[in-house]
Amino acid sequence: MIQTAHRIQNVEEYYFSKKLAEVRSLDRPDSKIINLGIGSPDLAPAPATIEALCETAAQPTSHGYQSYKGVPALRQAIVSFYQRVYGVSLNAEADVLPLMGSKEGIMHISLAFLNEGEEVLVPNPGYPTYSSVTQLCGGKIRYYALSEKNKWQLNLDDLRSQDLSRVKIMWVNYPHMPTGTVASREQLTALVALARERNFLLVNDNPYSLILNETPISLLSIPGAHEVALELNSLSKSHNMAGWRVGWVAGQRELIDAVLRVKSNMDSGMFLGLQQAAAEALKSDDAWFARQNSIYRQRKKKAVAILKTLGCEVGEGQSGLFVWARAPRSIANVEKWIDEILYGARVFLTPGFIFGDEGKNYVRISLCADERVFEEAHQRIARWMETVIPNPVTA
Repeated sequence: MIQTAHRIQNVEEYYFSKKLAEVRSLDRPDSKIINLGIGSPDLAPAPATIEALCETAAQPTSHGYQSYKGVPALRQAIVSFYQRVYGVSLNAEADVLPLMGSKEGIMHISLAFLNEGEEVLVPNPGYPTYSSVTQLCGGKIRYYALSEKNKWQLNLDDLRSQDLSRVKIMWVNYPHMPTGTVASREQLTALVALARERNFLLVNDNPYSLILNETPISLLSIPGAHEVALELNSLSKSHNMAGWRVGWVAGQRELIDAVLRVKSNMDSGMFLGLQQAAAEALKSDDAWFARQNSIYRQRKKKAVAILKTLGCEVGEGQSGLFVWARAPRSIANVEKWIDEILYGARVFLTPGFIFGDEGKNYVRISLCADERVFEEAHQRIARWMETVIPNPVTA
């Protein structure tokens, strides 16, 4: 048998890749599983976005290879979006690089800057891809804990007291997934100062800033960030375009050029229709986002009701596309409890352990379902709970 590369020996298949296959296998014609686990927006992009895609795709000249750096219209739309939303001035030619979703940017950035054996600061709990990509690139993961006791905020004093001489990259993600925590300007300012002092690359993954968040902020708005920071952003969540795979990385020219050296060897440019549609999506006005957030606000009430029926504790002030909650303290094994809910109530929620051991006692619920689906899920869970016989997992 052909042996696999050493680099994947400690990298597992992405949790949702495996789990969603299991969830789909449980579907029955008369009773489908209700999936409240994954953040795949069920709402449509703005009509003008779809029109731009169709119009461009209908043109016979639209189907050739495109620039590795993206077309000027998309880069300029990103620049205008950053100025309007975050008050950040960028150079369309030098400071932005469109990506096929920001997830690929995590790999490109790591390949561009991380040498084998260098350390990467990764949030715990946090997006699992930061860890898996670090392993694939030969880096050494160094987790920094976020805890409910500290309101899921980074303990900068603790980090500052450590030897960070081997750290090359630090991943931050505000608004934070999965906890919904928002960072203040003061906290980001302190992070930038630390990155400048210890000479590491600070990368903010920022796809949730426009969802149930009154104060959208970009790391690049912090004085001094331009020299040591990059920011990933995406249309997947904020503009309901997850399957379109359109994102970008922003920062100073020298850092962007390094990422481009990797990306240009990995793909051959994004379809022109997607780029023109993305440029149109980035023009969406405040009223469009207000409508989206009104929908999510109502769904959040339904999600919180489900979690409280399950006996979970829901923290206040969460932003983003999910609700994060502490499982009942009587639960000995949250992963098994989630499976009991899946098989018993036919509702799938995400166990917090997949985001790191700091999340092992928690559960996450997505807002990407119609209110009627939440109501049905609530009814199923309530009926299931009436039949549950206490056992060592839940007692």
